[in-house]
Amino acid sequence: MRPGGLLSSRRTRRATGLLLGFAADALLGDPARWHPVAGFGVASSRLERRCYADSYAAGAGYTALTAGTVVVAGAALSRLVRHRPVLDTLTVAAATWVVLGGASLAGEGIALADSLDSADIPAARARIPHLCARDPESLDADGMARAGCESIAENTSDAVVAPLFWGAVAGLPGLLGYRAINTLDAMVGYRSARYSRFGWSAARTDDLVNLAPARLTAALTVGLAPLVGGSPSAALRAWRHDSGGHPSPNAGPVEASAAGALGITLGGTTRYAYGVEERPRLGTGRSPVPADLRRTVRLSRLLGLASALIAAGAAWALPQKRALP
Repeated sequence: MRPGGLLSSRRTRRATGLLLGFAADALLGDPARWHPVAGFGVASSRLERRCYADSYAAGAGYTALTAGTVVVAGAALSRLVRHRPVLDTLTVAAATWVVLGGASLAGEGIALADSLDSADIPAARARIPHLCARDPESLDADGMARAGCESIAENTSDAVVAPLFWGAVAGLPGLLGYRAINTLDAMVGYRSARYSRFGWSAARTDDLVNLAPARLTAALTVGLAPLVGGSPSAALRAWRHDSGGHPSPNAGPVEASAAGALGITLGGTTRYAYGVEERPRLGTGRSPVPADLRRTVRLSRLLGLASALIAAGAAWALPQKRALP
């Protein structure tokens, strides 16, 4: 057996690292302190204050500099550890743990459901900003149940399936680069007066890198629908018939397939701090209730497990550009 034993192949290391990182997120949740994603957000905010201009060019430069720096750093780190099998595996595992948000997302969904079940509306409204950017004061209990279901569905793709997808395809640079782009979209990718031009590049880049993961999420949702008491045909029908009207090319398939799988209707008037959007109706079922939040969390966890297994398999099967000497 070559030096490094079972980890002598970089494909095996990447696959093992992805599974270990997924397990760490499921068991430990986000790092309690010094979260690298939060650090990236702070640094990006400081850079924004220095280079902001109400123009597409300024936004494109900002996006390229911040995300590009992270991708280059990931590639350099990957190269640095490539001859150390255990360290290489643990580096991928640590990066996967850091960029995933499945456990935190599920925890916030359950906490919101608990508050709504106990009719504690102030506590429920306090939880909404942890899940989405909507105005909590404009939401009643039903509106918060709907907002929670939509946010959990969309963020399962963004914070779980997509990082694993890019980790399988591109290793450490893919994991870190994807999280950087997605974080920038969350920071500046709004259709507000300040960010309509400056944030355009970050938003469009995020759309691009999520095209394949969002459709993988929708396809898995169709297959997993029976495990949450739903119908694959209903999930597929909602995806095909309803997702095209959604303003986001990626949230549409994810939310529509989830609505169909859960037998509920999502969409409608959506209030943000910067204005109001009229979203298309997704699905043909009843309006969401707090119990549906728990079912959406269950679906999210199933999607995470399925995508982790698929990502590990893909990472092992995909050829590496550079073989170990």
